[in-house]
Amino acid sequence: MQRSMDQRPNLSSVVQSVELKAPLRSSFLGNNVRSKLHLTCRPIRHRSGLRLCTTGSQAGVRDADCACTACTAPSRAVSSCGLSAARRRLQVVSATAPSSSEATSELADVPSTADQDSVRRLQPDSNGAVSTASSSGNGSGVHDHGVNGSQAFTQLVRAPEDLMMEPGVLSSLDRGGSCHPADVFRCTGCSEPTCQTSEGCQQMQWRFQPGGYLREILTARVYDVAVETPLELAAGLSLSLDNRLFLKREDLQPVFSFKLRGAYNKMASLTPEQRQRGVIASSAGNHAQGVALAAARLGCKATICMPVTTPGIKVDAVRRLGATVEMVGESYTETQSHAQAKAAEEGLVFVAPYDDPYTIAGQGTIGTEVLRQLSSADLDGLHAIFVAIGGGGLIAGIAAYVKALRPGVKIIGVEPTGANAMALSLAAGRRVTLSKVDAFADGVAVKEVGMETFRLCRELVDGVVLVDNSAISAAIKDVFNETRSILEPAGAVAVAGAKAYLSRHGLKGVTAVAVTSGANMNFDRLRLVTELADIGGLREAMLATTIPERHGSFAAFLDIAINDASLQITEFKYRFSAGSEAHILWGLGIRSPSEVTDVVDRLNAAGNPTLDISSIEAAQVHLRHLVGGRARSFMGELPHERIFQVDFPERPGALRKFLSAVSPDFLLTLFHYRKTGDNVAHGVHAGNRSTKLLVGIQVQPHQEEAFAVAQEQLAADFTFEELSGKARQVFMMFIS
Repeated sequence: MQRSMDQRPNLSSVVQSVELKAPLRSSFLGNNVRSKLHLTCRPIRHRSGLRLCTTGSQAGVRDADCACTACTAPSRAVSSCGLSAARRRLQVVSATAPSSSEATSELADVPSTADQDSVRRLQPDSNGAVSTASSSGNGSGVHDHGVNGSQAFTQLVRAPEDLMMEPGVLSSLDRGGSCHPADVFRCTGCSEPTCQTSEGCQQMQWRFQPGGYLREILTARVYDVAVETPLELAAGLSLSLDNRLFLKREDLQPVFSFKLRGAYNKMASLTPEQRQRGVIASSAGNHAQGVALAAARLGCKATICMPVTTPGIKVDAVRRLGATVEMVGESYTETQSHAQAKAAEEGLVFVAPYDDPYTIAGQGTIGTEVLRQLSSADLDGLHAIFVAIGGGGLIAGIAAYVKALRPGVKIIGVEPTGANAMALSLAAGRRVTLSKVDAFADGVAVKEVGMETFRLCRELVDGVVLVDNSAISAAIKDVFNETRSILEPAGAVAVAGAKAYLSRHGLKGVTAVAVTSGANMNFDRLRLVTELADIGGLREAMLATTIPERHGSFAAFLDIAINDASLQITEFKYRFSAGSEAHILWGLGIRSPSEVTDVVDRLNAAGNPTLDISSIEAAQVHLRHLVGGRARSFMGELPHERIFQVDFPERPGALRKFLSAVSPDFLLTLFHYRKTGDNVAHGVHAGNRSTKLLVGIQVQPHQEEAFAVAQEQLAADFTFEELSGKARQVFMMFIS
């Protein structure tokens, strides 16, 4: 339902309507609010930047690392800051970092040994940067840059695989990291001397004030364009998880995404003169539509810069909303640089997609709706709100509101395993730049999180859960079964995280909320999603089995594998081999992972070597389509053949460029291409649209050096990942 300005709730009415069951984290509460809530805790500055402590959560218990020194609350023996109160439940997972590093893993309870072992342990290097013990340096490193042409800082670059966690495990956090110049929020292009301090932008100092974000969220002007989206119980998921899981349906906004909330609130905060000059933004997706719609409602001019690889359907959607579209650059980085330069030249306001306090406040209105829409019983049992993280604006806004009024509710971020910039940043205590980004969930595929969003997340978020592409695809299917709506991958990330977390920690009977943040799905992505969904939902397993090449082998194989009438073969691929063995690729419908283990054990015991290859994503995308063809030479198999998975940009001339560097000198033995759709990733150097290409190349020993040179020539546009270990072993069963 659309709401006018005079229908927005004021601060007093909302605070009075929320029954508090736990002490407030009052960093975002003003004195007027605190008096209404009968808080008497003395305001002081916490060492990490938040400015008010709250009453201790356990009477008579003093936190040794708390900066608070006094409290007049008669029912409390001592005081403690909100951050320290939480630390009593935390356990350090950093194996070598000293206790002062405050690197913690915040779980529902103290984590088990298995949970600790499932997080790849982080170690500080000689620069104090956090990296993994087993890091191989895949693009990881530090680089010196300048901030606004002044102070130099060290940029921390990490690869997504530098932080690997099992499903449902919360990432570690360093809440007390130092304030690096690159992590301090300033408006785009700002060079004002007063803004170059450790507090950054001086025009928006309200963000540090008690009650600053709470006030801005409660007075945000989002309902001029946004609707209050429903909070729906996911009945099927709730039953399977034995918890009450609600979906906050931001995919039902007019532009099918939450983005218009922040965009409109930012633009509504501008002066009439600024709106008269116009605004500019860079985006290939949901933010572009949000800015365009906001500009139409506010009557101001909007220019949207989009990469040349943006699908026409998205370009047309922005133009229909009245914005001027400029197609610039092959990657998002190029597009953003152009937009920011044009903003400076023409005096336009650059509307950032996430890293702006007014944008954050606009997204925070989702938090107000969630707390208001839950019943009293569900509010009392609310354990966590799960939010997808890209740049961090959505989770920062929700956390700023919810943690102020309900500090006991966990705010848990969810990121794809290949786009985990926030998880790495929170673990390191400073912002990390990813060396590469998996663009499957393009709406959250960013190389670096925002400055202000990182500050808020470091203070307020309880951790980050990582989910892979198959889990995201399974969540899309789950939501479709619940609502008959199809989310985009980024829109389903929070649901995937909620499923993993609730299952991992064995929680029963609690209430949880997952924000379904968007539904701008490209139709041609559905094919890949459906292929991954059953694997991610643990409804299907993919197996590779070797059997004797003789009459009766198939019947014997089936007798061993399918000894239960409830088991069902979902896929079966085989080709006759002149040798003594045959290799079968097959799928098995399952109800639980234990069924796969039983089948694999039975077949191996019977002398039919079997591998569960469900976790090898390349097998889901490529291998199932390759079975039936084997490369042979007079020697039996091709010598010196190397198999690569390549991120292949989908743009004119890309194939010619690839072949010109490879084919003159090297024999192409395999070339498997299948378009998987529009992969738009902010900051991916290879461009905004790419497909996974499987290629075989014969590299003779004397050609190794020349091949390395060829790879280097292609590095700016193509990313090579050679199959090795188990993945290569499985592929060679079928293609060699």
